Amino acid sequence: MATTTKRKRKKKSSSAGKQPKLGSGARFKKLKGQLAKRKDVTNPGALAAAIGRKKYGASRMAKMSAAGRKRGK
Repeated sequence: MATTTKRKRKKKSSSAGKQPKLGSGARFKKLKGQLAKRKDVTNPGALAAAIGRKKYGASRMAKMSAAGRKRGK
């Protein structure tokens, strides 16, 4: 018989390097705020949406956007 040993799990730090949950809209809001500070960006919301579509794909970004609009009502 093989014996098993218990492994100790590393504790995750509470908030070090954590981002808000995907789909909550907080990441979008944060990116939009960062882009608004730049002088060369005229429409930070549109640029943040374009970056999201490139990162997550059009269909997944559309789902997150629709969920955000639904939550906003």
